Amino acid sequence: MATADLLVLVFNVTVYHVFSYHFAHSFLSYTAMCTLFNYLNSISLCMSVWFTVLFTFDRFVVICWEKFKVIYCRVRTAAVVITAATVLICSENIPLFFAYGPERLIDHVPWGCRTKLSFFMSPAGEAYSWLHSVLVPWLPFALILLFNCLTVRRILVANRSRRAVRGYRSESQSDPKMESRKKSIILLFAVSGSFILLWLTASVSFLSTRITNTAHYRGDYAAPAYLATETGYMLMYLSSFTNTCIYATTQAKFRGELKKVVKSPWNCILLFVRRMGN
Repeated sequence: MATADLLVLVFNVTVYHVFSYHFAHSFLSYTAMCTLFNYLNSISLCMSVWFTVLFTFDRFVVICWEKFKVIYCRVRTAAVVITAATVLICSENIPLFFAYGPERLIDHVPWGCRTKLSFFMSPAGEAYSWLHSVLVPWLPFALILLFNCLTVRRILVANRSRRAVRGYRSESQSDPKMESRKKSIILLFAVSGSFILLWLTASVSFLSTRITNTAHYRGDYAAPAYLATETGYMLMYLSSFTNTCIYATTQAKFRGELKKVVKSPWNCILLFVRRMGN
């Protein structure tokens, strides 16, 4: 999930919104490269969304599904699930290669990208557009809310049973098991809650502009629909940043791995210097 969020920051923010804007006549402006980066932008966003769903499902399995946890919670299973999700996401976004055409020809070289009205106005293109909007993020919204409700219900029931077995009702007495469950709830709601809140503006804006047919602003950057859409994009990209921050502040193992990544180049340099000295 952290890797997918990093890809969003690299492709969607850095390459698409920074490099493409400030280096308008670089190789990024070729139609082929522009189409490729639009494809990479879409799959990175989809992976960020669906890996968040998979994270929520993982917590649900660990807490609520004891029998299935023995089979599912393995390194090999995680690798298979992540690989399968990535392949499906990459396959689902292949039609985007046919959705863009060149803005102009310079010395017989296609430059820029613009959407093909023939693609999006066709029944297949319109069906794909609506399907994509359901898969990202309305279906993930529903699945995250479902898994969260089931997980919280299971934790509350387990806590009541544990208090009854231990024979006390005082909340002030510490219980390591209950404290662990409480931390799981906090992490679960921090990740999934921030995702839903930060994606909600973009999702509602997309539906409202498609239903009211106000998706084309014709250069009016003060139009409410344009402002709502761009604000939704900004919050949507911010979601990729907050997930990593949440992990960095709440997960000791994640912080440890992050420190290893930061220290590894310096350790290699130090090792090289020592060998040179010997």
